[in-house]
Amino acid sequence: MSTKTMNLQPKKKISSDKKKAIVKKVIWSAIAIIICFTIIFPIIWMLPAAFKEKRELFVLDDISFFPRKWTFENFTKVFDVDVNGSKFMGAVFMTLLVALLATVGSLFVNMLAAYALARIDFKGKKFVWPFLLFPMFVPGITIMLTSIRVVNILNMVDTIFVLFVPGLANGYQIFFFRQFYLNIPNNIEEAAQIDGSSRIGIFFKIFLPMSVTPMIIIGVGTFMGTWNSFVWPTLTVVDNPALVQVMQIIQTLNDSYSSDYGVVIAATLMSLVIPVIVLSIFQKKIIEGIALTGTK
Repeated sequence: MSTKTMNLQPKKKISSDKKKAIVKKVIWSAIAIIICFTIIFPIIWMLPAAFKEKRELFVLDDISFFPRKWTFENFTKVFDVDVNGSKFMGAVFMTLLVALLATVGSLFVNMLAAYALARIDFKGKKFVWPFLLFPMFVPGITIMLTSIRVVNILNMVDTIFVLFVPGLANGYQIFFFRQFYLNIPNNIEEAAQIDGSSRIGIFFKIFLPMSVTPMIIIGVGTFMGTWNSFVWPTLTVVDNPALVQVMQIIQTLNDSYSSDYGVVIAATLMSLVIPVIVLSIFQKKIIEGIALTGTK
């Protein structure tokens, strides 16, 4: 058969179902791109804005994405700011310490509670379980005054413990880990008991290593929540500059430099460094955890 004859043969037509699938894929991809751009745009705009001079940020008739004159003055002002004896970098390190303590402590407490509720039968279990879930449906702001009164009676105000101890036990985290432990086969635990392992030994040697993915998902969420906390530290840290959190510094900068947004933007940008690093390190595990939840 000649080349000319082969070229005259009709081309295969794409089926209507395949066309619909391609159109749907294009539409969903476009929607995803628009949503991602909407979320990321403020951060993209912050990057060059942090290096702009004060007068350039307030120019509305001739807006430029990149600075006409790059300056590090905004970052210098952030390092020099003093909030009742507290510096920005000191607040960053203190917030990091509190976030780590809150993350490790909450994982330890809630995983043990979830293991007990999932794998151990004890009296009152049917009463304890809904009692632990009830706080999930109560807005935290409604019990804020009661919580402050409790920590005040316990003499925890103006101590580092008030920043993470009250939030260690969490109904949602217990529910999350309990559901995960219920899916672990019983024969694994029974084999360990036959070998003479205790309950606490089974938890640390078997259940804990198997819980790495849910630990990362919950741990990252707890870390981010503690890092971004503002209301609770403001109400419970009254007269201890060493415990000032990074969000309190940013809010103070927002009040003090209301006419100089470059300083506030620079401080906000610097406060994003550690969360971005944390998300970058654990991104793969978080995606694996979401995929695992979806398959189940």
